[in-house]
Amino acid sequence: MKMSEGLLSRLYKLRARYEELGGMLARPEVVSDQSAFKALSKEHSELQPAAEKFEGYLAHKRDLEECEKLLAAEGDHDMRDMLKEELKELADAMDRDTDELRIALLPKDPDEDNNVIMEIRAGAGGDEAALFGTELMKMYRHYADRKRWKVEEINMNYTELGGAKELTFMITGKGAWGDLKFESGVHRVQRVPETESQGRIHTSTVTVAVLPEAKDVEVNINENDLKIDTYRSGGAGGQHVNKTESAIRITHIPTGIVVECQDERSQIKNREKAMKVLKSRLYEHYRSQADKEYSEARRAQIGTGDRSERIRTYNFPQGRVTDHRIGFTLYALDRFMLGEMDEMIAALKLALQNKLLENIE
Repeated sequence: MKMSEGLLSRLYKLRARYEELGGMLARPEVVSDQSAFKALSKEHSELQPAAEKFEGYLAHKRDLEECEKLLAAEGDHDMRDMLKEELKELADAMDRDTDELRIALLPKDPDEDNNVIMEIRAGAGGDEAALFGTELMKMYRHYADRKRWKVEEINMNYTELGGAKELTFMITGKGAWGDLKFESGVHRVQRVPETESQGRIHTSTVTVAVLPEAKDVEVNINENDLKIDTYRSGGAGGQHVNKTESAIRITHIPTGIVVECQDERSQIKNREKAMKVLKSRLYEHYRSQADKEYSEARRAQIGTGDRSERIRTYNFPQGRVTDHRIGFTLYALDRFMLGEMDEMIAALKLALQNKLLENIE
């Protein structure tokens, strides 16, 4: 595969940035600033695989050009055959490099290694749906055990028969979101319920929501976002009346949050106290926003629970599990329910990668 000019241009810019970062990380003033050093080191390490692979591509390209020159000047038949074979090997290597570089340029999921919060609810199908929800919970437990992840129950609400009304739990482990994010949606089960006397196959659904664990909310206050007013503190008079403008009112312009402090006679101390109050209020403000976004994302994932919204079907009579998003079927349902989900998850990851590659030149 010939590398496009657009892709080549992106890689040259990536290499330039990688080299720039290397130089910056060697500066004493950067090394002494731990916050800056950590951020630059992270970016440098993220660019390193693509930068090194690109160097390999350029080395193959130089060797290929040199080989072409030798071939053009060579008259010996046997030597020409050897050079032609070497040219083919170099061209194949460059094709592999190009494929790997396109993958290396894919956008990284910032939540890839996050823990996840999972919610399972019965959809259509009554008791049978609830019972299958419990089985899905067990399936994810098995998968977590295989990956050596930790499962922590948060809210487990069962029916009288032991089915899932609402099961909420956290799975903790590196890469949990990267693997389990594909599980969000409606899961359909087709089987004969134990309570079915005539052997009829029933179809039920369970909704699953998977969300990355929210990182701690960091409150970074930009001084340019603050309007700070000073005024004289009030009082009934006497020795505590402040004759200077030591009281502080701080307005956080983006949110409109206002805090005041006039407890101290010192303007500096009042400002320190006011900033602490402001940070606490902003923390609560942003945390509430995050909770709202979490709820909206959850609603978007689980849908209505209608059978037509399925992402996957578990057909017990045929022993198969099918993911409808990628048309992938496994005839190993018993093992799948025991947590052997790796083949399915690998197929889903590959499909996502191929879709993203369509946007890489």
